[in-house]
Amino acid sequence: MADLTDGRGAVKRRIGTRLWLAGGWLTLLLLAAVFAPLVAPQDPLAQDLFLTRLPPFWEEGAEAGYWLGTDSLGRDVLSRIIYGARLALVVALVAGSITCLIGSALGLMAGFLRGWVDLVISRLIDIWMAFPPVLFSILLIAVIGPGLHSIILAIVIIDWTRFARVVRAEAMAQGAMDYVASAQVAGRGRIGTMLREILPNVLPTIVVLLTLEMGIAVIVEAILSFVNLSISTDDPTWGGMIAEGRASVYQAWWVLVFPLITLFLTVLAFSQLGEGLKDRFDPVLR
Repeated sequence: MADLTDGRGAVKRRIGTRLWLAGGWLTLLLLAAVFAPLVAPQDPLAQDLFLTRLPPFWEEGAEAGYWLGTDSLGRDVLSRIIYGARLALVVALVAGSITCLIGSALGLMAGFLRGWVDLVISRLIDIWMAFPPVLFSILLIAVIGPGLHSIILAIVIIDWTRFARVVRAEAMAQGAMDYVASAQVAGRGRIGTMLREILPNVLPTIVVLLTLEMGIAVIVEAILSFVNLSISTDDPTWGGMIAEGRASVYQAWWVLVFPLITLFLTVLAFSQLGEGLKDRFDPVLR
């Protein structure tokens, strides 16, 4: 029994460490994005052809104030990463939340109400998932035009099925529990049972999916900006910086590497936050 308790304690400590690291990085990124005008060392759009491809501060030839170097137009890499975090986090929060609301609502209705509601929503999910998501998003942006609203709309249209499928399965499992039958015997209606009995028990799963979806939204935005289908090319985006850095990786590796590392750490943080929350909500560990 003591070994089992120690084992559970070690698992909980690992989960806590994972949550703190992921949450710490995302908090730091959020603060940098919100206070970008105060923390960014330079204007992210300012060009200076006399300062092109300056190396990071620890290499020979670096310039004071340009901590991570400059790109081929003399723009500060660190400042552009900080301002690029604004777009990435706005897309993650807004697109992830809207996708969560739509997909979870449809999945909850399909899983609990069943019947023709489940049939219609399930067929719609099957049809929607027949389209390759990345190609579908590129096609949508090409049709409706680039821009922040277009990116958010494309992510919502594509990814609502992720929530709908998982929440539907969870709602079906919860609907078979005794507490649901007891609530209905007590006179509670189907909608009331769904919202006041099923939803609170499905909510931990929805929260985990939401954090994972935010990471996916960041990746989708980076892909779209990489192929110039995001916002204006003048505005800093991580995908745009990666695309630019790829063309000059042998002359200025830092233009590619630093935004790539930032993108990787952000997506990893969202993923680890979701995994940590899933483990934290695990009734066995609790």
